[in-house]
Amino acid sequence: MVIIAESGASKTDWRAVSADGTISSLRTAGMNLASADPGFVSTVLSEAVSGLNPSGEEVKAVHFYAAGLIATGGSVPENAAGIDPVLHSAFPCASIEYASDLLGAARAVCGREAGVAVILGTGSNTCEYDGEKIVRNVRSGGFILGDEGSASRLGRLFVSDFLKGLVPEPVASDFSATYDTGYQTIVRNVYKGDSPAGYLGSFAPFIAGYYDTCPYVRNLVRDNFMALFDRCLSRYGAAGSRIGVVGGFGAALKDVFLEIAALKGVSVGIIEASPVEGLVRYHSKD
Repeated sequence: MVIIAESGASKTDWRAVSADGTISSLRTAGMNLASADPGFVSTVLSEAVSGLNPSGEEVKAVHFYAAGLIATGGSVPENAAGIDPVLHSAFPCASIEYASDLLGAARAVCGREAGVAVILGTGSNTCEYDGEKIVRNVRSGGFILGDEGSASRLGRLFVSDFLKGLVPEPVASDFSATYDTGYQTIVRNVYKGDSPAGYLGSFAPFIAGYYDTCPYVRNLVRDNFMALFDRCLSRYGAAGSRIGVVGGFGAALKDVFLEIAALKGVSVGIIEASPVEGLVRYHSKD
């Protein structure tokens, strides 16, 4: 059996591929690897093992993907030090691979072919991939300095315009009726909140809902994707490469993304909300 985990702060998606090709799926709590409590990790893993492998089939490999996991020379990444003993205890006969979410995205959408991979969710990230490893990464910069094309950047642009009275009616009034848009509330959530990017990104579905009826929103959404192509993807010479996208935001606005890609002369392959199914395809060929 091979187990694949794709972990974020809020959830972990698991897949178990049995020797006969049967695939089991499970979603558990996310694990913040920077501060993961071993007891909590053990509980999550116990839930995963019992749900994915009730027959006790021997697990020969575990592939664990999460943000910031970059192992070199077979070493365990520093921020995985808290979960590594727990994983080895749960899967004593398995080889364990730790890899970044960006490598996971590349493997999911490019497989073993060269290409450019894009993560488009609350944040964004991109890389050039040679079929085995990431060979170049244009730095994302996060929701303040970058995250072009992402839900958080779209929310940031919109909220900035809203505060300055630049959002047209009826969108502005509808926004005020839907959310607490007091100036102090917005500023507190952006500058002192636990998840400023998540807060700004949470407005993306509302904004996108006006794409077909409001020229202002249509331009905002298109310009957000244009920035991704102009400031990030162009650095890879993406017009000559096939790109793939993972992330809920990119999948939700797939048609707009494909339209902008066509304008830029970029060929787009896979667009999926989650990389986990692509990772199953990738590791099933091991």
